[in-house]
Amino acid sequence: MSADRDAERRHDRKEDHVRLATMQWEPAQGDGPAARGNEFDDLDFVHHAMDAVALEPVDPATRMFNRDAAWPFYINGMTGGTAHTGRINQQLAIAARETGLAMGCGSVSIALDDPDAAPGFRIIRRENPDGLVMANIGVGRSADDARRAVDLLGADALQVHINAVQETVMPEGSPRFGDWLSGIEAIVAASPVPVLVKEVGFGLSPRTLHRLADVGVRFADVSGRGGTDFLRIENDRRPGGDYGYLTGFGQSAPACLLDAASLDADSRPTLFASGGVRNPLDVLKALALGAEAVGVAGAFLSTVVEVGAEGLIELIGSWQRHTRELMALLGAPDLEGLRGTDLLIRGRLGEYARLRGIDAGAYARRRES
Repeated sequence: MSADRDAERRHDRKEDHVRLATMQWEPAQGDGPAARGNEFDDLDFVHHAMDAVALEPVDPATRMFNRDAAWPFYINGMTGGTAHTGRINQQLAIAARETGLAMGCGSVSIALDDPDAAPGFRIIRRENPDGLVMANIGVGRSADDARRAVDLLGADALQVHINAVQETVMPEGSPRFGDWLSGIEAIVAASPVPVLVKEVGFGLSPRTLHRLADVGVRFADVSGRGGTDFLRIENDRRPGGDYGYLTGFGQSAPACLLDAASLDADSRPTLFASGGVRNPLDVLKALALGAEAVGVAGAFLSTVVEVGAEGLIELIGSWQRHTRELMALLGAPDLEGLRGTDLLIRGRLGEYARLRGIDAGAYARRRES
């Protein structure tokens, strides 16, 4: 295949990803993430009517990559590499700058192979010169590629995404998984900035987190099932759509966070969470289960595509207000307080907890201790 044809196919794939991901989050999509339930709906906070605290001292600040972050949710990696997706990145970066959120980008691998795609990523730092920005590459890229990706964005951290399910279903996928762990180890050793390893929507198990920690990974995004479905996206791109039977594969973010609690905090990476986060209540549930910060992609992408940066700024401002107000309602003046709230684990998530030997009842009685 010629270099020009290969670049054209990568361009088309990026455009397909945005189009199909946005369609999943349209309100009219009866089976999309915004409409269907996910396992965040299997979590309920126990309401203690006299536990609410005053709003003024509530502080939702967290730590991201050992630096202070004013808000515990961020704009997760989505896209980039074409003129259209570059404009989306510009709008996302403006919203991040105006609201003080950290921001990740989509995979910059396309720009590492085709310099003409680089402006669609550089625009992020140009629009947001002082914000916390994360570059993004796929597992399987070299340590030198990792350094180039960081340099391209002037990034403060690097996301390395692992996507075995997506590569399996992707028409042009490369399911060569055997050297992924050693490749991650090399990237961590060579990267000039902290590395966060993330799934793309199918979850990280305790076994995986333990293996990542063994090769030096200090930050991991469990990125579970329930949000933008890359299995479905790639299957929709396949002639015949012959992998539809895999729908629902993997674990949700709440399931991964519950499972990760079985690992000693000193022997696993610091946990971030994403996948199916639709509103501030989902953010608080992930934080209450132990996430340090929560990534939001689909809900923000659909907004920025529809109404641009100004509309996304308004939406993020609403999420920020609601985050503080809900923390006050729950009697949690800070994130540590959230981790002591009582949580009811029901439905499919409760069944998962039972089968994995997780004491769901202990989460319902945390305030007692």
